[in-house]
Amino acid sequence: MTKPPTRRRLKTEEDETPERERERESTQVKRVAERERERERESVCDRSISERSMRVRDGDGGGEVTAPPQHLVFAYYITGHGFGHATRALEVVRHLVATGHDVHVVTAAPEFVFTTEISSPCLHIRKVLLDCGAVQADALTVDRLASLEKYHQTAVVPRESILKAEVEWLNSIKADLVVSDVVPVACRAAADAGIRSVCVTNFSWDFIYAEYVVAAGNHHRSIVWQIAEDYSHCEFLLRLPGYCPMPAFRDVIDVPLVVRRLHKSRSEVRKELGIADDIKVVIFNFGGQPAGWELKREWLPDGWLCLVCGASDTQELPPNFIKLAKDAYTPDLMAASDCMLGKIGYGTVSEALAYKLPFVFVRRDYFNEEPFLRNMLEHYQCGIEMIRRDLLTGHWKPYLLRAITLQPCYDGPINGGEVAAHILQDAAVGKKYISGKLSGARRLRDAIVLGYQLQRAPGRDVGIPDWYSLSEKETGVRQAPTSHDIDGTAESSFEDFEILHGDMQGLTDTMSFMKSLSGLAGNDPRSPEKQTRERTAASVLFDWEEEIYVARAPGRLDVMGGIADYSGSLVLQMPIREACHVAVQRSDPSKQKQWKHTQARQLANGGAVPVLQIVSFGSELSNRAPTFDMDLSDFMDSDKPISYDKAKEYFSLDPSQKWAAYVAGTIFVLMTELGVRFTDSMSILVSSSVPEGKGVSSSASVEVASMSAIAAAYGLNIAPRDLALLCQKVENRVVGAPCGVMDQMASACGEANKLLAMVCQPAEVKELVNIPTHIRFWGLDSGIRHSVGGTDYGSVRVGTYMGRKMIKCAASDLLSESLPSCVPTLSGDTNPEEYEEHGVDLLKSEASMEYLCNLPPHRYEAVYAKDIPEVITGDAFLDKYGDHNDAVTQVDPKRSYCVKAPTRHPIYENFRVEAFKSLLTAAKTDGQLSALGELMYQCHYSYNACGLGSDGTDRLVNLVQEIQHRKTSRVGGPSLFGAKITGGGSGGSVCVIGKNCLRSSEEIFEIQRRYKAATGYLPIVFEGSSPGAGKFGYLKIRRRRSA
Repeated sequence: MTKPPTRRRLKTEEDETPERERERESTQVKRVAERERERERESVCDRSISERSMRVRDGDGGGEVTAPPQHLVFAYYITGHGFGHATRALEVVRHLVATGHDVHVVTAAPEFVFTTEISSPCLHIRKVLLDCGAVQADALTVDRLASLEKYHQTAVVPRESILKAEVEWLNSIKADLVVSDVVPVACRAAADAGIRSVCVTNFSWDFIYAEYVVAAGNHHRSIVWQIAEDYSHCEFLLRLPGYCPMPAFRDVIDVPLVVRRLHKSRSEVRKELGIADDIKVVIFNFGGQPAGWELKREWLPDGWLCLVCGASDTQELPPNFIKLAKDAYTPDLMAASDCMLGKIGYGTVSEALAYKLPFVFVRRDYFNEEPFLRNMLEHYQCGIEMIRRDLLTGHWKPYLLRAITLQPCYDGPINGGEVAAHILQDAAVGKKYISGKLSGARRLRDAIVLGYQLQRAPGRDVGIPDWYSLSEKETGVRQAPTSHDIDGTAESSFEDFEILHGDMQGLTDTMSFMKSLSGLAGNDPRSPEKQTRERTAASVLFDWEEEIYVARAPGRLDVMGGIADYSGSLVLQMPIREACHVAVQRSDPSKQKQWKHTQARQLANGGAVPVLQIVSFGSELSNRAPTFDMDLSDFMDSDKPISYDKAKEYFSLDPSQKWAAYVAGTIFVLMTELGVRFTDSMSILVSSSVPEGKGVSSSASVEVASMSAIAAAYGLNIAPRDLALLCQKVENRVVGAPCGVMDQMASACGEANKLLAMVCQPAEVKELVNIPTHIRFWGLDSGIRHSVGGTDYGSVRVGTYMGRKMIKCAASDLLSESLPSCVPTLSGDTNPEEYEEHGVDLLKSEASMEYLCNLPPHRYEAVYAKDIPEVITGDAFLDKYGDHNDAVTQVDPKRSYCVKAPTRHPIYENFRVEAFKSLLTAAKTDGQLSALGELMYQCHYSYNACGLGSDGTDRLVNLVQEIQHRKTSRVGGPSLFGAKITGGGSGGSVCVIGKNCLRSSEEIFEIQRRYKAATGYLPIVFEGSSPGAGKFGYLKIRRRRSA
């Protein structure tokens, strides 16, 4: 091949790069030599085994082994998801085969993965697919609903026949041990066959699929429970580094990285490929899946070459891209490269760490193993994240040039294949492996990890690796600091800024946020001290000598009203203590401080244009990118904003950055609804202590705080109510979540220690109700993630609007009946003479009803209830009624919808809320509290009837009832009186009402302890209140100029 052009060297790398290359090649040569010596030992071992006596076992196969095993039979099941599982299993299988054992590999992976490395009659390949992993639309996109549906068809529907077939097969091969990586049904089949089983993995499918259930609907939950139950039959887990929480396994043994060995040195590989030693090479590796992207020459730095894995036979590549063979041995190619560009998976991460290869990675969406592998990759200074948009548009250069300056430092063992094989061999002959008396603590530690936050007491960790642990200061859901935390050094840090407008109002979380800004202002991103990527990005986000605008918006506790908001109900909402802070700075496009990849895109596009840069603290708690940037011109189509549908699609392209829609979407809504044109660049920092997925309106607090700060920075005077309505458009039209407006209203218009009483028609504040001093509200988090974008919430809303349409049509039919001979179309047993009793005016108002909550319960029961079906299919509804007239949801013709319960709920909920509000001002008695609590219980069970309950929230409500009704020797009766699920339901938090006294707080803590004992999860307690965004206003700050 033609010798590639010589790479233009960076002057900062001139001296150290060749030295690093020589050091790496020396290390690789040593490892190749070690592997050759290992092969010789294996050959000797093979000859020795052939001379051993037969193994000795007692009658039932479970007794002591009196002689070394000569020959064992392993059944090794490998999941159908990707090549990574097959390649790591290969290393374990290779060692087992080398010891003389028979290994039957059950896999859907191509045979060459195994046969190119293992040539032995002891290896048997059985091509069977027993699970499907995650269904990927392309190399980066996971289809969550399709994954669950395919698993249902692959593993659930034929489950009985699979178990029968696998038990028969395991008995036919006389398997001594079943090994699974990490096929759930294999563990159950082994148990049914009376054979021990062991899993080898860094994640389990129950953990992965749990996130999918949030989006696809709780009717899929049985899949997760069944998978966890199957895993529980496993004897123990051989856990690989970079592991996820896996509480289903009874015992755990940690093993080193499993890494494929090198066959050739760096120089040998480059010589075969015709690549000179001084040429920079990046390997393009997306897990063996053809990406199908059109690669362009100018995407690489001058003089670089790219080795492309998984390219299709027909794909045309530029001259500086080299297509690799389908069966190319990737570890050798990785070791011969200078960096790698790809997606995170166990195989790519482990081999990048082992061979000290800088890894430029692009996130996959909805794959929960990724944050843990990413933490490990970055901990050992081996990874740089590339934004998906830059991958697809070819802005690679700044990332690749940064990658070759990294100095990966992983120095741990990489012989996990050998270690695992030894343990499996011992397990097959009956040796009991016990990881130690702390295994229970390990399981508990895993069980209580939710949303990647460790609920634990500082200093009591049990061997948590550095890459796994998240320090308390990095978690976005920590408690707000107390007053004594703010004294001293914190107070002095406020003096770093002049407050040009506004007042912190003594809010400790605002003081804490100001302290964090002060720390950023003095932070050196080049410091050798390890710091999170989000903090590094934030430290160069602002020009600290210019003005910065800060807004604050709290989450909310749904006391009463909940999902009835979109039906026009009265709701009662309490702004909570936890809040989101947003800092905004506007700047001239030519003067904005920009990240390197943003600068590169600007240069490629021909100059400075208004750019939006966002940093979100707390990104490591979920699988989302910590930064987002875009050209604000992307929101424009010529001289007008793009459509809402196009804006929604824009943010949906990269799920790891979809969170930015909640922030950037506020800019788009201001452009679309108010005609604002943003000609300046904008930098935004988001820091929220409102935990995600807990049902306390984390998204609304982000939207309201973001729009408030942007409005302040641009001098826009928007009333809190109007701002809340605009923020609802962000969530409905840009994010795509079909929520009502109560969350945004509570966050924008609420006041501390008061309930916002609002009629959602569409958003009319009725009054601010003082919480009586003898009453207190708490929120208790169930640990089950809630999402208003989830299927259950959306389907209930569709059912509600279907019911409204049916009632309106029925009222129209009744109104049109004027002749006694006419037969009603809705009800066969309604007497036409009764029509006059209904009242023409009532029927007219009901036929044109905009909000379902305007229908009183007695009218619903007297006239319409008997004709509302329990369930209706989408196509049947559309055929009869045409449309459900909801702008933010659609009827799926193929789906069945519950109608009666979702229709009944808001009609009765509105009545319950009115009664609740009236009772709050009644006389101070236990009867008052009992009545308030009863209304909350009724609301809770009405949610359940709609299909919006959850096991966790039911358990918390039951605990409140147990404590309320238990016989107690204490004087004064109960102190807790009621509880209900909050917000959109399907998990999240419950609201509890009780006396404002010490005993009630003690009983809340008792509920915490009992819930943790039953589930392993310690609920977060939400208590206290704080002002809404309108009451807080905004701060305008600037760093003090030094004298």
